[in-house]
Amino acid sequence: MSAEPLLRITDLRVQYETDRGPVDAVAGVSLDVMAGTTTAIVGESGSGKTTVAQTVMGLIAANGRVPSGSIRLGDLELVGLSDRRFRQIRGRRIGLIPQDPGNSLNPVKTIGASVGESLRIHGWRDGRKIAARVHELLEKVDIDDPEARARQYPHELSGGMRQRVLIAAALALEPELVIADEPTSALDVTVQRRVLELIDRLRQDTGTGVLFITHDLAVAADHSEQLVVMRGGEVQEHGPTREVIAAPTAEYTRALLSDAPSLSTVVIRERVRVSGAESPLVVVEGLRQEYSRGRRRTPFLAVDGVSFTVPAGTTHALVGESGSGKTTTGRAIAGFGRPTAGSIRVDGVEVTALRSARAYRRTTQLVSQNPYGSLDPRQSVGEVVAEPLRNFGLGGARERAACAAHHLELVALTPEMATRSPAELSGGQRQRVAIARALILEPRLVVLDEAVSALDVTVQAQILRLLNRLQQELGLTYIFISHDLAVVRQLADTVSVMRRGEQVELGPVDRVFADPQSEYTRQLIAAIPGASLRSGLPAPHSPSKQEG
Repeated sequence: MSAEPLLRITDLRVQYETDRGPVDAVAGVSLDVMAGTTTAIVGESGSGKTTVAQTVMGLIAANGRVPSGSIRLGDLELVGLSDRRFRQIRGRRIGLIPQDPGNSLNPVKTIGASVGESLRIHGWRDGRKIAARVHELLEKVDIDDPEARARQYPHELSGGMRQRVLIAAALALEPELVIADEPTSALDVTVQRRVLELIDRLRQDTGTGVLFITHDLAVAADHSEQLVVMRGGEVQEHGPTREVIAAPTAEYTRALLSDAPSLSTVVIRERVRVSGAESPLVVVEGLRQEYSRGRRRTPFLAVDGVSFTVPAGTTHALVGESGSGKTTTGRAIAGFGRPTAGSIRVDGVEVTALRSARAYRRTTQLVSQNPYGSLDPRQSVGEVVAEPLRNFGLGGARERAACAAHHLELVALTPEMATRSPAELSGGQRQRVAIARALILEPRLVVLDEAVSALDVTVQAQILRLLNRLQQELGLTYIFISHDLAVVRQLADTVSVMRRGEQVELGPVDRVFADPQSEYTRQLIAAIPGASLRSGLPAPHSPSKQEG
């Protein structure tokens, strides 16, 4: 292996022209990627990590420019290269594995056509040779029956399979460098683990260098040799991954380590010891939800025989991969949809027997995964938070505005935020608004459906601490839906592990983690990122007590 770096970035500066003048998105970034190794760039949204990757690919926005710095791919200087020259390099020398396979694959093209596209762009004309290469690539990324899969369309494949298709497409012309931009952020942890292990194996087999972009320090810890930590367009820390993780010198890196659920040993809240004698607020018995799908209306079970109880003032987690039935269960508890069979009692009310769920909304509220999608962009933040009061005809305009301001303060937002629109807020602020709206009717139960999964780890940690504080102050009970066992370990008292509609494990969180009874639970725990380093990590930096 050559001692010279495959990719060398030196003092890179990237600037965008805006209405307020030029803004530096990247300021003085330097890093190397060696052949056959992975260099990871870690940082929160807005840190500049994706801008670095886009600049290497020659894909920065039209209002962007590189006023200084160098990017060398072998002997070739990429800064200042023409669009025509970049088109010759992309695919052939630099491959890209994008973040979202749902948006990155053309829905009207077959899988084979998508994988073979770069071959055709770069001069392959023989259809049989293209098909053979596509089948070879699909087999290389562990897709079964590649000839049949090549004839299918993206919607016919699972999320993990679609991501493997993107890896196959990136490797089609055996590029020297692959840029993986958040390639697993939309995947369940077990699928994420398989995809990342596949990238590692292919890198080792081919000698390709990988520039890996992620917001998850634990994932980077498991899958990179070099680590670059970025914040606000600048490098905070840079060095061998194990050294940076074991002895971080930057305060920001220590904060990221502390906030990463899979690396931290900090429990957000003191666990409530559930003995079974407590009076439950929520009782779910034999829950069954059957749907029909397809033209023939074929029945299938989304949830089958789920039972658990949740004492008042505690948090019960529903954990599982996509399709496990956890969201269906949570929405049924929240009164959205009537289950096929079974019983759901909340505060003594039989939810399945309700003719109208309107009055029930005073008891139970739902906070969904996507706060931007659940907030009306035409309303101000104050109007969004006060909307439930308006819907129930509670108070006059002044009383509702005052109550909304109080609940914004409750979730650590200033009352002045009330005049802004949701579009003016960050993702974490929007999620706080969604929580404030859910609490304004003073419910006893809040169902949180993947409420922190789309957030950066530091914002995620802030929201988890906020939820804990609100639970302690208001006596709230939570149903916490998540695919992330590491987050559940920090917040929940009890947990149901679900798979394909069935509850495969139920018990106190500490017991389930220490002595899982189900093989599936053991697989979920083993797939938590950072496993290779957790046993040797020093005690993490204690998180701030503030939620903001």
